[in-house]
Amino acid sequence: MHGATVSGWLLVVLCAATGMYCLLRMRACDGEERRAAGGEALMAFGMAVMALPAAVVPQPGWSWAVYAAVFGATALLGLAGAARRGGHHLHHLVGSLAMLYMAVAMAAPGAQGAHTGHAMGTAGGIPVLTGGLLLYYTVYVLRAGARLAPAAVAVATAGGPGPVWAARPELTLACRVSMALAMVAMLVTL
Repeated sequence: MHGATVSGWLLVVLCAATGMYCLLRMRACDGEERRAAGGEALMAFGMAVMALPAAVVPQPGWSWAVYAAVFGATALLGLAGAARRGGHHLHHLVGSLAMLYMAVAMAAPGAQGAHTGHAMGTAGGIPVLTGGLLLYYTVYVLRAGARLAPAAVAVATAGGPGPVWAARPELTLACRVSMALAMVAMLVTL
């Protein structure tokens, strides 16, 4: 039980730190990149709140309905963005739908025990859908991680001043990898 609480807090810290970076990136960017950073900040902070260990910080039953409404609206915006521009908006759409799915699974009657004791192994959600999301995020982490390593090496060997640290492409990619890893951890405990 203690280990689940510690890992829950680590997940909260990772997601909150990622959300803070996304807010800083929002200030350093404009246009489409700014909107993407805002969406990622919302996702990261939402994940941080959802990952709070319920044994320490119990969430009221209505909170899952609020999460479902917020991420349902975000999914609709993501759907519009993916239809217009595609690309990374499709990933935002999948992320919003995954958060909506987890919120709905936790709001289901009898599912509150699943969040209360992540270590208890109480299952929630639809196993095939959970498995599909786990597969998607695992592949995303592996692909993005493979792109991250050469980007970090290129930055280390490049001379001269680079872009503002909040808008560095390798930090943005690291932010996305950490959020995808957090999503994997949250889906595993669902």
